[in-house]
Amino acid sequence: MKEQLKTSWESSAKWYDDVVGKEGHYYHQNVILPNLLLHFKGDKVRLLDLCCGQGILSRSVPKNVEYVGVDISPSLIKSAKSRAKNPKHKFLVHDATKKLPLPKNEFTDVVCILALQNIQEPLLALKNASDHLKNSGRLHLVLNHPCFRIPRQSHWGIDEPKKLQYRRIDSYLSEQKIPIQTHPGKKGVKTYSFHHSLSAYSKMLSEAGFVIEILDEWVSDKKSTGGRARMENRARKEFPLFLSLVCRKAKL
Repeated sequence: MKEQLKTSWESSAKWYDDVVGKEGHYYHQNVILPNLLLHFKGDKVRLLDLCCGQGILSRSVPKNVEYVGVDISPSLIKSAKSRAKNPKHKFLVHDATKKLPLPKNEFTDVVCILALQNIQEPLLALKNASDHLKNSGRLHLVLNHPCFRIPRQSHWGIDEPKKLQYRRIDSYLSEQKIPIQTHPGKKGVKTYSFHHSLSAYSKMLSEAGFVIEILDEWVSDKKSTGGRARMENRARKEFPLFLSLVCRKAKL
């Protein structure tokens, strides 16, 4: 029998909701949403938000976008509904890897923001996205960068002679299941991060019926001050925090 992992974020829902808040955390506001929303300016956008959490994207999309958010956590969906700005937006408690009670070939766009790496079987979620997209519809993935942000396997270091801050990667190609303490101060409250390489994601997307159209890498816009500011600011520009993929569903 396959091991069942508690990856729903339900036990961390209140903490996560407080961290994200109404407007999103710093990187939502300053990096992720400004870049992502550039893709949703059309008049006939029908958007499916897989693993929508407490609905930060729903509160940011243009009013004309038809929106459905799906998340496995009842508490996060409850928060998404209570925080919703648009009464026409719909929210559903459901596992993104299971068959969705929604029409197939219905949406122009599917989004998954910083969530695919918390899913034990991401290929199932990608296949779901394909099933519910129209032909030539787009899938938008935002990931913690799989090359440079691997929990417990990537770290900052400083080369003092060269006056450089560098990124150390201890493991990359191996698939990993990494426990994450999601709620500081509460012992035992955790979820898991599932690491996959870029080549693994590429193969999964192909198997799910997608072609990668745009691969973008987003860096932090923060600025350091103090004695090491120069090296830290340089490192931020060189090592992206997030990977963005825009994929097109192949025509049947």
